[in-house]
Amino acid sequence: MAFGPHIAIRPLRFGRTARRDRWWAQGLLVFTALSTFVVYTTWAALQGRHYTFGPYLSPFYSPELFGDSPHAWFGPPPSWFPAWLTISPAVLILWAPGGFRLTCYYYRGAYYKAFWADPPS
Repeated sequence: MAFGPHIAIRPLRFGRTARRDRWWAQGLLVFTALSTFVVYTTWAALQGRHYTFGPYLSPFYSPELFGDSPHAWFGPPPSWFPAWLTISPAVLILWAPGGFRLTCYYYRGAYYKAFWADPPS
């Protein structure tokens, strides 16, 4: 029985792989895109300004229940409402895209790989 040539395999250092392609690039791209989305939407929701432009209203601020803009459903806030308590209309909306991305099967697999490298790409 003939045997092929023996190939010596060197042990790799910790954290190294035998792959030569950029296997980590997709995980890095997903991590960057999702992190940017979360940071931007949280900032856009909590800053409470610059959410209208002419007749247009940002999707994060729709519906605007109380406010001074023409988009407010019920007009200005009631007089009994504390002035120091400012609640952004975006708080009603922000949980939906984040909740969808956290529970959706595709995104769950994507951010598990991107944020925790589990399972490794």
